[in-house]
Amino acid sequence: MSGQEPRTFRSMFISDVHLGSKAAKAEFLIDFLRYHDADIIYLVGDIVDGWRLRRSWHWPQSHNDVVQKLLRKARKGANITYIAGNHDEFARQFQGVHFGGIVVADRAIHETADGKRLLVIHGDQFDTVVHNARWLAYLGDHAYDAAMLVNRVVTRLRQLLGLPYWSFSSWAKVNVKKAVNFIGSFQTMLAEEARRSHVDGIICGHIHHAAIENFGDVQYINTGDWVESCTAVVEHFDGRMEILTWAQVLPEAPDEPFIPLLLEDRVGQAA
Repeated sequence: MSGQEPRTFRSMFISDVHLGSKAAKAEFLIDFLRYHDADIIYLVGDIVDGWRLRRSWHWPQSHNDVVQKLLRKARKGANITYIAGNHDEFARQFQGVHFGGIVVADRAIHETADGKRLLVIHGDQFDTVVHNARWLAYLGDHAYDAAMLVNRVVTRLRQLLGLPYWSFSSWAKVNVKKAVNFIGSFQTMLAEEARRSHVDGIICGHIHHAAIENFGDVQYINTGDWVESCTAVVEHFDGRMEILTWAQVLPEAPDEPFIPLLLEDRVGQAA
């Protein structure tokens, strides 16, 4: 995007970066943040992957660059809130504390330009496996690591053949019946939480599945992730919400072709 002017939005929502894991697309996020800015930024959980860092330390310069980029935005006046997730649950003990201009919270209420009140929460609190069977969640995390390893092998082979990126784990999520049922159940539970909280909608992350959908009178928004699909949600100055995909903004990555799998009929755009 050399020569392109940065785009500024009223607010921006990013989640599930998983810094500290080899699967994190940190370079892609740096590119995105270079050309996209907002007055209000929410980091909606799992920005740092404490689970993987406890198993083995992995923190390349690109991961540090993401942190520095966000801190620089805070210094320039962006209002940044860090919502803790399950992979960075250590941050929950610091609720209300400011780090370099970034405030930590477990949840927040965001008011849009057109007056809607949206609950911002990571969403792991409504994942029964994470909440009630931590050992099974860790087992699933290892399985996810294996899926991402398959992703890397497939990506390398497709690169050698001159084919675009294709995500095995994203394909599995939208084609395996149990995974699809889990996504639907998760969305329903989050919509119910919005109703209990007496807000107009909810913005979350956790399941790595970007979407903007309406459940009756409640709007459900999921920011996606920066491991597989590389998506963020932005609010325009008129209050309109939109999903931005990194590859749609910057078609060619500096080191590898990356065209995320489109989650047909699941990733919506705001009306």
